[in-house]
Amino acid sequence: MPLSKSQTPAQHDFPQDVDGLLRLAAQSMFDVLARSTEGMMVIGRDHRVVWISDGYKRFLPALGFNDEHEFVGRPVEDVVPNTQMLQVLETGKPVLVDLLTNRSGTFLVSRLPLRNDAGEVVGALGLVLLDHPETTMQPLISKFSRLQQELEDTRRQLAAQRRPKYTIASFIGASPAALEVKRQARRVAQTDSTVLLLGETGTGKELMAHAIHSASRRAHRPLVGVNIAAVPETLLEAEFFGVAPGAYTGAERKGRDGKFKLADGGTLFLDEIGDMPLALQSKLLRVLQEQEVEPLGSNTVMRVDVRVIAATSRDLAAMVAAGSFRADLYYRLNVLPIRVPALRERLDDIEALAEALGEDIARRSGMPQKLLSPDAIEWLMQQPWPGNIRELRNTLEQVSLMSDDMQLTAAHFQGDAAAPAPAEAPAPATASALTAQAVAPLPELIEALERDAIRRALQATGGNRMAAARLLQISRASLYERLARWPDLEVQVSNNA
Repeated sequence: MPLSKSQTPAQHDFPQDVDGLLRLAAQSMFDVLARSTEGMMVIGRDHRVVWISDGYKRFLPALGFNDEHEFVGRPVEDVVPNTQMLQVLETGKPVLVDLLTNRSGTFLVSRLPLRNDAGEVVGALGLVLLDHPETTMQPLISKFSRLQQELEDTRRQLAAQRRPKYTIASFIGASPAALEVKRQARRVAQTDSTVLLLGETGTGKELMAHAIHSASRRAHRPLVGVNIAAVPETLLEAEFFGVAPGAYTGAERKGRDGKFKLADGGTLFLDEIGDMPLALQSKLLRVLQEQEVEPLGSNTVMRVDVRVIAATSRDLAAMVAAGSFRADLYYRLNVLPIRVPALRERLDDIEALAEALGEDIARRSGMPQKLLSPDAIEWLMQQPWPGNIRELRNTLEQVSLMSDDMQLTAAHFQGDAAAPAPAEAPAPATASALTAQAVAPLPELIEALERDAIRRALQATGGNRMAAARLLQISRASLYERLARWPDLEVQVSNNA
């Protein structure tokens, strides 16, 4: 059609419809970007590189390619380290400004999704906006490098904290009882099933949990522990499942991950599982069954892959019969039960245990290790040890630190201050009797007062820990901490009942 007098050739070439105008704008923008950016790349829906600009070709040698024929046609994740192009393909969302670092350098990049007429994502466009931006964007690059270093440092610290402290070899002893529990630990470590560690306080259940984790295929992943008895009931749910951002007044603005999330891929150790409130038991059961957690204040369910090891010194079967522990949770936990033997059941291990504990006491105190005479070993083997290995350590530490002798004999342990209280031992001295001993150091007087007060509170409440804590006006966690140091108190109360 001939041009009218009012039409110039330039006007005739300019599209008169919207679609044509958009196509022209897209083509023009693409040409401008190809010429003005440092490099461009297009990938298809199958992740493969479809095209690269002439500017991009100069990066190929640093990426390990001689020419574009080796590069084009291959999956982008195989040829560009640390690429985020796949994220754009999957989400359909652009990444307008980002820093990409790989062996060819550091670049300021943009990534855009490519859509067809139906709006479906069919590919992605990557643009290198700046090559070596550290020369022109020094403040931003410095901040990026600092944050990256802080992130790596934090990850290393967390990994060190979550690493298991013990192996199966750390469970010292060659008695039949010790060998059997180590055999069972090696066996259950090869599975992902829930383990229930049973045994008296101080027998080494936490050590065994670490040992099972370190022998499992999850050893390179986190081991996260929770002492249920030491966490207030009102905080237990948040401790387990986490908190969504702004879930309640005072909650952290960014939210907080729970222990299940922190242990994802690894092992969660639930110590003192018998102290878990009934209201929380049903929620724990659901997590164990479904492997899903829902943070407080969130409607989002997160999948987790966690192996649970639980431990208790209480009789869970009796608690189920009494209605204080859910039967369905008990069966879910009691898949692979391991009973950790009491010290009195493996007295042949006392010599090896005393030697290992003595080494650790010497290392922590900075003092030479004390040797034990044969009669000292014999004396140790004759004691009932209601507090098990924890009580044995306490006795060894007391005598080692209070004596200047390099060899400890039975006489060192038979003094009133050092001897562990047997089950039928009388109650500790009262405050008035201790006050009369002017030579007694103040810390010993305070400790004796605390022991006597706790013993009386437990007797008054029939051994009920929570009621005793209320009577003493201390937290339950504080009471548990002291009972862990003086396990013979509860034994005395139960024998006197």
